Amino acid sequence: DGSESTDPARGWLAYPFAVVRALQRHGAITGVDLVVDGDVPLGAGLSSSAALECAVASAVSELSDIDLSGIELGLVGQAAENEYVGVPTGVMDQLAALLCKADHALFVDTRSLETRQIPFHPAASRCALLVIVTTSRHALASSEYASRRHDCELAARRLGVPALRDVAPSDLESATIALHDERLSSRMRHVVAENARVLECVRLLESGRLRDIGPILTASHVSLRDDYEVSCRELDLTVEGCVQAGALGARMIGGGFGGSVLVLADADTEEDIRSAASSLFASHGLRGPSVMRVVPWAGALRAGRPRSTRSMY
Repeated sequence: DGSESTDPARGWLAYPFAVVRALQRHGAITGVDLVVDGDVPLGAGLSSSAALECAVASAVSELSDIDLSGIELGLVGQAAENEYVGVPTGVMDQLAALLCKADHALFVDTRSLETRQIPFHPAASRCALLVIVTTSRHALASSEYASRRHDCELAARRLGVPALRDVAPSDLESATIALHDERLSSRMRHVVAENARVLECVRLLESGRLRDIGPILTASHVSLRDDYEVSCRELDLTVEGCVQAGALGARMIGGGFGGSVLVLADADTEEDIRSAASSLFASHGLRGPSVMRVVPWAGALRAGRPRSTRSMY
């Protein structure tokens, strides 16, 4: 978070210290000297904290001869964030940072922890995948992330289901009536519809129809903006501007309240979208965004050494 405090309980240093604490449940930790370097923008909704957690967990567990599967390492990262840093995140970011493969998207069932690699190769479909880092500040720990999670858990309890994923899209109307609460109904509607969008994206990608997921990305952003209420002016401007400039689809990424936008575009329109984003921010008196072309790539792993395939599941 930019803090220069040397207190392990504060600032970015909290993350590696928290990982070591969580790893101690699995065995004795040897002394290590760590040098941290990277180019994931901080505070941009791009899971820089999960990337740090997973890199540290992978390195320290290997140096300490603690044999953990990728899923187990992901759970170590989640425990570090939940119990020591104090952010009630799920395990999606950590599993993506550890288990992703090049030219694939990772489909995760966070209840069973089952994963599946889904073909995702934008260039093969004549597309470009862009990340636009806005000038808005992303501060997950101090945002309303926890309150959104609380809303979802409260809605599930009132409906008598383990989680909102157990509400079928066909039951949304009756569930809304049962909740009798506009805020909780909106949170529920986003979760149920978003899960359906994820499944539809998986279906399209497995059918080789990558370009067709664009409208689903945009619909996801609208839901995050209106029902989950975690967007902000800069993110909304970016999504709207990119779509108007010809993007196939766009949505905010990360925990919300700032950060970045993921854009799927035809390769021929990439420069138009870059130009449109810069012009849009300038016209609103905002500092220009950073635009990066990205590709789906492999997760954290020591070069030349495969991770254990052992799993506790």
